Amino acid sequence: MASESQGIVEKDIASLAAACRERLGYEFRNPALLYAALTHASGALHRLASNERLEFLGDAILGAVVCELLYHRFPDFLEGDLTKIKSVVVSRSTLAKLSAQEGLQDFLILGKGMITHAEMPASLLADVFESLVAAIYLDGGHEAARDFIVERLGPEVEFAASGDSAMNFKSSLQQHAQREFGQTPIYQLLDEKGPDHSKCFKISAQIGKMRYSPAWGRNKKEAEQRAARNAICELNGEPAPFLEDG
Repeated sequence: MASESQGIVEKDIASLAAACRERLGYEFRNPALLYAALTHASGALHRLASNERLEFLGDAILGAVVCELLYHRFPDFLEGDLTKIKSVVVSRSTLAKLSAQEGLQDFLILGKGMITHAEMPASLLADVFESLVAAIYLDGGHEAARDFIVERLGPEVEFAASGDSAMNFKSSLQQHAQREFGQTPIYQLLDEKGPDHSKCFKISAQIGKMRYSPAWGRNKKEAEQRAARNAICELNGEPAPFLEDG
């Protein structure tokens, strides 16, 4: 649906909004905001008609929502740890991936020069995700934008938090245990199952004499991370997210 923006009429905007509603699960009260969010500078009559201003606003909204999400989800993480996770979650590569998953490239309004590109630049896809966040914010308010962001970036937060590229739950549990109890957690292998080439491991975290709910993992590293997450949740009075049966 990529095209130049000249000669746009209301029925074109309405048609775009209807198509995006099916894809995004959000219905714009003011479809012109959606149209602006999808309009690249190359396809705009002038720069102020492009999505650049929305991108500016969306970047700020996205950062604020992700920071709030991280603050509440990981109460034992230090500022540096939260910053590492945020940098992964709101990175250009992550936002471009989410745009591609939503199929936003099908709706972008581009100039002729951009249409001829065989592959959509990742920076363009990331920018349009930010502009879309801003459009939803202006159209439906903070809660609508927050819901849109959390639904899509929530899994990215969990992935970034458990990976080597950012903070991990074992480090968080160790910080908590040393600060609150003056002890270092240990991890106990309780069980394993499956053939040698595809074993699963059951591991629990223990601080002093207190053992927390065990978790299964496809390898020892994953099981330890999940066991640490169980322990963190239980220390915060929350139910363990990883049950013993997998």
